[in-house]
Amino acid sequence: MASASFIFPQSIRGLISYSDARPLVDAQGRIFAVLVGQPRDPGWAEAVDRAYRDITAEGIAAAFPTTMLKHRRGLYAAVNIGLSYGKGQCVPSRLLNPKYDAMLDRLLGNAAINRMATFASAAFCLWAPRLYKYYWDHKEALHRHLPHLRTNFPRSVFSCAAFNFGPNVWTFRHRDVQNVPFGWCAIQAAGPFDPKKGGHLVLWDLKLAVEFPPGALILVPSATVSHSNIPVQDGDCRISFTQFTAGGLMRFVDNGFRTESQLAAEDPDEYERLAKLKETRWEMGLALLSTVDELLERAPD
Repeated sequence: MASASFIFPQSIRGLISYSDARPLVDAQGRIFAVLVGQPRDPGWAEAVDRAYRDITAEGIAAAFPTTMLKHRRGLYAAVNIGLSYGKGQCVPSRLLNPKYDAMLDRLLGNAAINRMATFASAAFCLWAPRLYKYYWDHKEALHRHLPHLRTNFPRSVFSCAAFNFGPNVWTFRHRDVQNVPFGWCAIQAAGPFDPKKGGHLVLWDLKLAVEFPPGALILVPSATVSHSNIPVQDGDCRISFTQFTAGGLMRFVDNGFRTESQLAAEDPDEYERLAKLKETRWEMGLALLSTVDELLERAPD
């Protein structure tokens, strides 16, 4: 079927094809992921194609070394840009990509890519307004405290992005465990490929495979739902663009802009209070999700 061998596992029971937005809900009616689709705008396909061509051209010019073509998510070059916090950092900072800074600046300033980023953030706000507000409030608090930290896109709530360069981006089964555990990741595909013959997103825990057309957006809890996608067929090309936020950034804000160790040393009572809250943090996260009925009640007549 494709240049790299992939067979749907027997555990995958369903195949979803969609043109309009389709929420995925749990037994309580909470929307935990959304197959958003794409805007009904005649200019959207042109913008996505422009983004694909510009990302592809930058990837070719970068001539990524072979060491970048194999990592835990797949066999393709990927470059992350945005805010990072973890692995011993005392304060959040922007990811360092000195060899590719100029390339990344061009991509972040690209009008077509900005349009894709804005659409993903707006869709997030539409489908999960409470969760979006949680992201927005923490992002605003962080940037008030550290105003020198530049955001990727002026109209996106996400703090980090990944450019996944082709020609055939397909991922191994994985979870993005550093992301907000109850949060959403925005995944967008682009390129000249037939979505019925490759590029499907596989949501392993849900036993679903989803057709993922060029220009489409999917919002998924990437830290908790195991996911991957399959290769496109021979002769087709696919890249992807994702946005996400590290859970550590939220924790840094909640700790009063301190590390865990700093908080424990400076305010042990607050440290104990927040440590106790971690036991029920999953309940707080679920409460931030919306139900279909809630969204319908908010919809204009």
